[in-house]
Amino acid sequence: MKNYILIFAAVLSSILTSAQDLNKEIIIDEETPFLLGKIDKNGLTSENYNEWFSKNYEDYELDQASIEAIRSRLKDYQITMFMGTWCGDSKKEVPRFYKILEACNFPEDQLTVIALSRKSDMYKQSPNHYEAGLNIHRVPTFIFYKNRKEVNRIVEHPVETLEKDILNIITNNNYQSNYEIVVKVDNILKEYGLNGLKKQSKKLIKSFKEKTSSMSELNTYARTLYTTNRLNEAIEVCKMNAKLFPDSVRTYESLSIVLDANGQTKEAIKVIEEAIKQFPENQDLMDSLKDLKQDKSSL
Repeated sequence: MKNYILIFAAVLSSILTSAQDLNKEIIIDEETPFLLGKIDKNGLTSENYNEWFSKNYEDYELDQASIEAIRSRLKDYQITMFMGTWCGDSKKEVPRFYKILEACNFPEDQLTVIALSRKSDMYKQSPNHYEAGLNIHRVPTFIFYKNRKEVNRIVEHPVETLEKDILNIITNNNYQSNYEIVVKVDNILKEYGLNGLKKQSKKLIKSFKEKTSSMSELNTYARTLYTTNRLNEAIEVCKMNAKLFPDSVRTYESLSIVLDANGQTKEAIKVIEEAIKQFPENQDLMDSLKDLKQDKSSL
């Protein structure tokens, strides 16, 4: 009897702890509150988030034909959603996604929702690091699983519409999400490591030169590598980005930042000096060079 009571107490304690962790809100003086960690719809319809959630939920007109096509099949999947309550795309797409799931009578226990941090020291991370190893570089990200294996994902915003993207994923599954270059680079790093990426970088740059629309695609990915202490990988990604977008000042600034953070201040200075030759009137580059030289002199 005593052992039974102890076991019951342990289980109850675990349930209570889990409940307390759900919909955790971060409130910092003079900053906009945000949810962090595991959340559900109750959190998203609470005081600080309900205005945008309910508006975007109610305003969205469902594609009924696609809903009928996905309703029965979608229940065979598990979905993990990563979002930020501070993120414009999340505020737009997440309420719509919920409306679709509810129209399909999708089981609530097959949906996991993780709210990520916006703070620089935990950039797009959660306290329990549910995002670790999943290449979460943009939010929202909707990952579809079947038999515990990832089938596909929708990244940041749909390619067509959420309903049509979902239909593709659970039928033909020839769906290609946004930010294809990031998917390719991340897969190379997972399979072949940093040396593998270095060997394939020239080929990747040639292949994606006309396909990558903005330097921010790889830049945001590099930042996630940087904030999770994968500095050497972040450096290589920034080098690729500078070659893909040689006319962007920001690519050189990002490369210099990760080089300096990795203790390669001399290399960081060289990057900025070369950039100044190309952009001689840019004050941001001048300021960066001054700061780097001060850092070097203080070593």
